[in-house]
Amino acid sequence: MTVPPPIVEAHGVRLRPFRADDIADLVDGCADPLSQRFVSTMPSPYTEVDARSWVKAGAPAVWAGGGAAYAIADPATDRLLGATGLSNPMPARSQADIGYWLRPAARGRGLAVAATRALSEHAFDTGTRRLELHTEPENAASQRVALAAGFRYEGLRRSAGQDRNGRRYDLLTWVRLAEDPPGPTPRLLPDLPDGMLTDQVVALRRLAPQDAEMMYGLHSRSEVVANQAPPVPPTRESIERRCRLAESAWLTGDIARLLIVDVATGEPAGSCGLSYTEVTSGEGSIGYALLPRWRGHGYATRAVRLLAAWAFGPAGLARLTAGTVPENTASHRVLERVGFQREGLQRGRLPGLAGTRLDDLTFALLPADLG
Repeated sequence: MTVPPPIVEAHGVRLRPFRADDIADLVDGCADPLSQRFVSTMPSPYTEVDARSWVKAGAPAVWAGGGAAYAIADPATDRLLGATGLSNPMPARSQADIGYWLRPAARGRGLAVAATRALSEHAFDTGTRRLELHTEPENAASQRVALAAGFRYEGLRRSAGQDRNGRRYDLLTWVRLAEDPPGPTPRLLPDLPDGMLTDQVVALRRLAPQDAEMMYGLHSRSEVVANQAPPVPPTRESIERRCRLAESAWLTGDIARLLIVDVATGEPAGSCGLSYTEVTSGEGSIGYALLPRWRGHGYATRAVRLLAAWAFGPAGLARLTAGTVPENTASHRVLERVGFQREGLQRGRLPGLAGTRLDDLTFALLPADLG
């Protein structure tokens, strides 16, 4: 006699086996464009036939193979809200992958986090020691779920995913161990308060996909290219990818990329960024660039001051640096107005063109220096 999988109730959700009366809700969730985009194992188009096959054969096969296939159900009504499960079980390593999807009407209510936490805790209670959660780099919503459920970013797996058309793509790996503390994973780069920083003249917000055209125009300008290392213009594709992955890069702690906006008109004025150069010592580095029409009005100074205050405050950095080419006197004046001090010239530190090397004039700012 087959023992039915245990029902798990925790964090406001019920995890139970799939049933025949889930068919309509399965089609609603699995045929949705967002589910189709990020869950490549789903048939496309997804039909009632696929749903019946999953309930009758697919889910039981997952259980028989040592995994788990749970419906996420509303504890009050028992109606299906989505699904979560364990795949690729490795008993010898006490390891498995975890994943989920939600019906459109169930999104935005914290249910993915609740279900991921509930299944993770159940898996740890029954012998699993390590869980991996994989997300596409552009799927920032799932990355936020991973962080909120206590998973830590572990790295990029190149070409680890494959869609239904055979296209290979990268995956980000998020990991939670049985001994990890409960609760959300602390982030190196927290979200901006209310989504922006502002002094009522300029505002900074996270870079977004729709900013690609402006960013390409800005960073292709000859004077902007000349002040970067190496001084090579970016491709449009690289800028578009930078904008698409800006939220993901922020969540993984790689870099906070921001758009500088004129508050009065709402027009973009430039961009800036902050990244950690040394996490253990709390040191970060900043960079910035403005479109020509906004130069000479103090916008760069305002933006750098806002970014520095956020870095020393919510982001918790203890020291900021900015590297410049020695000839970029306009940038030096901006840094000095904010409170940065010159620390030294590093000869030949940066790559130039055709095998040449560029000097780097370094400025640094401490919290007490910020005007």
